[in-house]
Amino acid sequence: MSSMTASTQPHVPARAKRFMLFIAGMGGLLYGIDVGIIAGALPYLESTASLAWKLSAQQLSFIVAAVLLGSVLSSLFAGALADLIGRRWAMALSGVLFTLSIPLIALADGYTPLLLGRLLQGVSGGLIGVVVPLYLAECLHASQRGRGAALFQLLLTIGLVAAAVIGLAQAHAVDGVTAAAQALPEAERAATVFAAKDHAWRSIFWMCLTPGLVFTAGALLLAESPRWLARRGRAEAALASLLRTRPADEAQAELQDILQAQSATAADSNASAAPSGASDPLLSRRYMLPFLLACLVLALTQATGINSILAYVVNILNQAGLPGATANMADVGLKVVNAVMTMVAVVLVDRKGRKFLLMLGSGGIVLALLAAGLLFRSAEADQRDVRPAVEARIQSNTLALRLDSATLHALGAAETGGAAQQLVVAYAYGPFTNVQTRRSDDAALPELRMSREDTVQPDSVIGAFFRRLHLNPFADPADAVNAPLRIEKAYLAQVPPAAHGWQVALAIFLFVASFAVGPGVCVWLALSELMPTRIRSNGMSIALLINQFVSTVIAAVFLPTVAQHGYATMFFYGAGCAVLYFLTAAFLLPETKGKTLEAIEAHFDRRRAA
Repeated sequence: MSSMTASTQPHVPARAKRFMLFIAGMGGLLYGIDVGIIAGALPYLESTASLAWKLSAQQLSFIVAAVLLGSVLSSLFAGALADLIGRRWAMALSGVLFTLSIPLIALADGYTPLLLGRLLQGVSGGLIGVVVPLYLAECLHASQRGRGAALFQLLLTIGLVAAAVIGLAQAHAVDGVTAAAQALPEAERAATVFAAKDHAWRSIFWMCLTPGLVFTAGALLLAESPRWLARRGRAEAALASLLRTRPADEAQAELQDILQAQSATAADSNASAAPSGASDPLLSRRYMLPFLLACLVLALTQATGINSILAYVVNILNQAGLPGATANMADVGLKVVNAVMTMVAVVLVDRKGRKFLLMLGSGGIVLALLAAGLLFRSAEADQRDVRPAVEARIQSNTLALRLDSATLHALGAAETGGAAQQLVVAYAYGPFTNVQTRRSDDAALPELRMSREDTVQPDSVIGAFFRRLHLNPFADPADAVNAPLRIEKAYLAQVPPAAHGWQVALAIFLFVASFAVGPGVCVWLALSELMPTRIRSNGMSIALLINQFVSTVIAAVFLPTVAQHGYATMFFYGAGCAVLYFLTAAFLLPETKGKTLEAIEAHFDRRRAA
């Protein structure tokens, strides 16, 4: 910034700008909590809900993916809603939805309210993901837009850290109760540990209520976006909004640029419109290139598996060899690395540019995911197929066992000097499948039980409706009435040593650091900067819809996939997508550093004309 510009800054109400960035950052905090809170809660939810509510692995995956599915649903209308009621009111609505979701989840007494609460959180997150970056892009000066989006991502990472710290605190509490219960009789010990784990995941969600209240109240005190006001013909209100964060001369000049760009777009649309006078549609030729490029960047961002790895990271590290609270501690360290590297990105994004950071970050992701995949491949190579021994225990199409020393001996477990063993069983009744995992070092030694009643889910209204249309995307309970219990896969393996777990943790640390310094910040800029003003709100909605759809699909199939094919498969898949990401950043993405939104739009117009 020049000295002349800097000298005028005392006349700018800096307090309004700081407040705007703080509330927008709180939106990022909620988005981070949306994604990260399930990581600490999932191990306890899995231990309790799978027993109390007979949840399958697929249902647990749906609970994780519900936030992402909710984001997909809200992304369908987020842009239209922001155009209809304004950016400020759309932000306030997202805060209200998040706040309402907390008691719905924390007081859940079954699968349906828990799933609905997570869906509601996702709807809130989808609105935040569209509207907050849109609001920042339209309100901040071109020289500050990169740091504004980076601040949104920074608070997002702090939300992840907060969620991890909450999870760690509850993990220590559960470990303390578990240790104290060792002297109790078996039935009482199991009940005590169960109650502690049930209280833990509910408390994790309750602690997220305050940020939702702060964001909701703060959004109501913000000024509306000047570009939204200008599009509504409210030039004076647009100028007043600009004056809250700019000197008078800059505000007047920027308002003129906004009005001229809108007049030019309207004139161009009228010249090429049909006799009815309709304006250019979203997929018209002039908007196709920036729209498709933004969609590609957002799809590849989620195809790396970032949201699923963050959601399942405690489970991943448990499988890699880190026990209990140690995995939660590593999760906290992971989220801190994420926040620190995001701060680095805040400094670099308006200096080095978006293109450089995306190439740097996607290249690091490739190396990290390949390393994690190779580490898991080496551990998974030692798995022993015990399906015949498990099948031999089936009685009347049900199976029940505890992974105690007698069962381990019957399954042919070798002497391991006291090292923990893990049994994974994938099974099915007709089209209904499930996966269960048990570890020999679990203090409660919960029973692994397979029955038709626990596996075959009742028919749903949605399933019956689609079957009447002969689409049948859901399993039909009628096909499982007489189907026998079928063991699809059963393997026993020694839990890897802690050293292996820390090696996997380091690979994931590199993955998250690379993501934070590149895609984590730049994806929000790509979403808001590449879209021309005429299609920005609706185009951002569709691009984020694609982003969240990819993320939802990965999260929904994560647990069943790793049970059937191993964690290495998921990591190698993410590495392949990261290679495509690097090539996109290197050869397709233009540099937008320091350019106004109107100048970026003119760049694509020139490329189209050429």
